[in-house]
Amino acid sequence: MKDISISINKVDNISKISGKEAYVGDIKLPDMYHAKTFRANIIKGTIKKITYPNLPKDYYIVDASDIPGKNFVKIIFDDMPVFVENKVSYYGEPICLVIGKDKTEILKIMDGISVTYEEDTPEFEYKDAVIHYDFNKGDPKYKESDDLKLIEGTYDMGYQEHVYIEPQGMIGYFENNKVSMLGAMQCPYYIKNAVLSILGIEPEEEEKNSKVKVKQAPVGGAFGGKEEFPSLLACQLAVAVNKLKIPISLIYERTEDMEFSTKRHPATIELKTLVTKEGDIKQVMAKVSIDGGAYKGLSGVVLQRAMLAASGAYAFDNMIVTGDVFRTNTVPTGAFRGFGAPQMIFSVEMFIQHIAKTLSINPLKLRKKYLVKQGDTTSTSGTFRDTVIMPDMIKKAMDISNYESKTTKYEKLINAGNSVKGYSKDDVYRGVGMSWFLHGCGFTGSGEQKHIKAVVRLAKDANNQVTILIASVDMGQGIKTTMRKLVAHELEIPFEQVTLDDPDTDYVPDSGPTVASRTMMIVGGLVLEATKKLKKQWKDNEEQLIETNYKQPDYVKWDDETLIGDAYPAYSWGVNIVEVEVSKVTYQVNLVGTWSVYDIGKAIDERIIMGQCDGGLLQGIGYGMLEVMNHKDGKIQQKSVTDYIIPTAKDSAKMETHLMNNPFALGPYGAKGAGELTLIGGAPAVALAIENAIGKNVYKIPVTPEYIMELMNNE
Repeated sequence: MKDISISINKVDNISKISGKEAYVGDIKLPDMYHAKTFRANIIKGTIKKITYPNLPKDYYIVDASDIPGKNFVKIIFDDMPVFVENKVSYYGEPICLVIGKDKTEILKIMDGISVTYEEDTPEFEYKDAVIHYDFNKGDPKYKESDDLKLIEGTYDMGYQEHVYIEPQGMIGYFENNKVSMLGAMQCPYYIKNAVLSILGIEPEEEEKNSKVKVKQAPVGGAFGGKEEFPSLLACQLAVAVNKLKIPISLIYERTEDMEFSTKRHPATIELKTLVTKEGDIKQVMAKVSIDGGAYKGLSGVVLQRAMLAASGAYAFDNMIVTGDVFRTNTVPTGAFRGFGAPQMIFSVEMFIQHIAKTLSINPLKLRKKYLVKQGDTTSTSGTFRDTVIMPDMIKKAMDISNYESKTTKYEKLINAGNSVKGYSKDDVYRGVGMSWFLHGCGFTGSGEQKHIKAVVRLAKDANNQVTILIASVDMGQGIKTTMRKLVAHELEIPFEQVTLDDPDTDYVPDSGPTVASRTMMIVGGLVLEATKKLKKQWKDNEEQLIETNYKQPDYVKWDDETLIGDAYPAYSWGVNIVEVEVSKVTYQVNLVGTWSVYDIGKAIDERIIMGQCDGGLLQGIGYGMLEVMNHKDGKIQQKSVTDYIIPTAKDSAKMETHLMNNPFALGPYGAKGAGELTLIGGAPAVALAIENAIGKNVYKIPVTPEYIMELMNNE
């Protein structure tokens, strides 16, 4: 039997490369109307009066008064309205939809809507904490003394925009007495549950007589941005379709998407350590502050992820970790690849380097001293049970990049005023940086067992065609290929004999959302389990239906209240090394090369994983040095791909990437999570490379030319 990692053709290559793939913006239903969102034009305040113009025939306005259920988007907290009723909490908050067939006429109607506001003073500072968590590890009793030095570092990160190729979009229609949604999404059942809530339909009623259907259209990228935000569009359309019984499309333009969709949370992370002069770290204190925007949304989950990563790829005996989500009058923030971990890993990687510099200790020596080993305890006092192969990964990455030699050379350059002959061009500084990182796979703690409760089915027809029935979506990460490959490989049947369609809630069970690096390890594990059952029970040319349910491993013990225990059943690991040149004149940063080594267990398809690795790293590097987004008085300033700069081919360099097999016993063929891991190390690696090049400590990202100039000109 061939190694499952051997790559095959990705099933949607031709449709996407040729431009034939029909995304939601390409889909035209008969007699379809268009919708546009009318938004508040103040930051914070109360609506005193709305006046709508007289509407032409076949044009409609739908607002909060048309909602039959409760006016909130069902996510975790019931605080984000579908349409504003009276209180405006951020600029651009949706007030109503204007619906019709001619988009020009819709804009005219919107110009005729008059809203009278009573404005309030908005809050942009971190003052209103709406979620708080804390936990300790070990016996954090140490205080600053003659024997222990207190070292502190504060690290700041701004927004990151998803910039998926395809903006947010949804189509709603009424068919077979059902309100139906078709669109770009990661989580069909999140949307279905949100729509049921807005329409006032109880789950028990829906189970008896289904009235809501959600179907995924092909997705042009997501990165977390199509996790919870599509539920808002779907709820708005559901109210309209329920009222009007007509097909309606709601497709965002790029500027609307960038200005009003969720983004990565800005964060400030304060780290402190009590350490001996020899470099023995006795205690670590972490305080995490993240900007949730106007509503809580998924911010609590993001905060937890950040806090749980407070020790990074290191093991510290004693820790105090606290965190808060702050409400501000800005666009809500939400899920983004790695949700919370990139912010914390950046901070930890910079901090341990800064500790070593403060104590005049070799940073590599200090980092290796505290690198996690099998059997060590996690930040939440759980256990790293599986083999940790990071020493081999680090050695591999350092060997292929010539890291130690370059670090020494570039430090000599700085110490000699960048005049050492042969080490660098006269007009640039050169530097190299290395990040070590991990990512917990799946939902935190008992989330899979208590909340998701994933169900997977396989259906075999009388022609022996096997169909995979799961709610997981292919958003570019390739599961239409890898899931089918998994089943075909186990059953030893042709790949073409296995089918996986875009999920439709009328047919597929709730196997959970396509998030948290869980799709292959958790859902794929259930698919493989069902496949093994089918293989044992196979009846040629007969219909068969196999179902499996998620069961949490017995060893995973987690307390949701104290955040103590095994946060994740498994961890993926990575090492990134980035080399840069920094112009002495403009302080522009150019990539020279990247070298990466990953442990994602076992690749189900190596080429697909390599695409995830290189794409994720470049997205992380963009976060670290290019992607500037901020607001001015609550209004997002970068609203186009002209204003918001992401890495292009010109910004890239040669990327050398290696996978090291370290199969996870409970993953399908040993697979662990991969998608999020590959972004996490990019920002700290490039920031450390810039720090190595210029000889100045870096405390925030992105490390722009303007920031480098500040560092170089302000001793």
